[in-house]
Amino acid sequence: MVPLAGCTTNSQRTEQLSVSGSTTLLPISEQSGEAFHLKDPQVSVLVSGLGSSAGIEAVSAGTADIGTSSRDLKPEEGPLGLVDTPVAYDGIAVIVSPANGVDNLTMAQLRDIFAGKIHNWSEVGGADRRIDLVNRDEASGTREAFKKIVMKDVPFDPAAAVLPGTGQVRDVVARAPGAIGYISLGFVEPRFTDVRVKALSIDGVTPSKKSVADRTYPIGRTLHFFTKGQPQGAAKRYIEFVLSDAVQKGVVVDAGFIPIAEGGSK
Repeated sequence: MVPLAGCTTNSQRTEQLSVSGSTTLLPISEQSGEAFHLKDPQVSVLVSGLGSSAGIEAVSAGTADIGTSSRDLKPEEGPLGLVDTPVAYDGIAVIVSPANGVDNLTMAQLRDIFAGKIHNWSEVGGADRRIDLVNRDEASGTREAFKKIVMKDVPFDPAAAVLPGTGQVRDVVARAPGAIGYISLGFVEPRFTDVRVKALSIDGVTPSKKSVADRTYPIGRTLHFFTKGQPQGAAKRYIEFVLSDAVQKGVVVDAGFIPIAEGGSK
């Protein structure tokens, strides 16, 4: 849990707003939380990134005011009484080491790789090197979106390495010549590091803000804020702030995502 505001004083009590969930959404939640506190000093925004499922569970149970998620609600979560506010649009980039000679995969090849049906890069035009799969844990909204869009009804290879966060996936793939993983498009470019990864084209389309927004890139998803019922009070004001031009055209774009008005929902 990361507090993003100053301390209280004897004459002024700070209200705490809890925002919990997706690691993908952390840049938006944290940076907008800091800016919101400057605008409304009586509200302290506390942000945690434990995964989309954890965020949905927390807001449903009342232990978070806002649950952030990089996946849609599952059918069984429909009765929880959550209200969805889409806040940005994002692509899921398939990443490999820059040393990997493969630049493009078809959706069918990508599915077969993560299902464990293709085991060597030579089978998709690369070097004779074993493919090392890097997957996300089951709490991840990115995993759920990838499963829905790419895998369809095909199960993941259970032998894949499973990591809990976007940063861990990026770090491992960057350092392993045979590895392949998937992360939010907004995290492809280095953050606080010089270690680089390469995003593959899928079906001949390079992932970019433009190709995600116009839907030519096939792996895209909506990023959500969920509240238990209609947002009220500080939660309502914070969500309105996140949807403002200042955040959408500033924080959202700077973090590598697409403003919700440009990307729509999917």
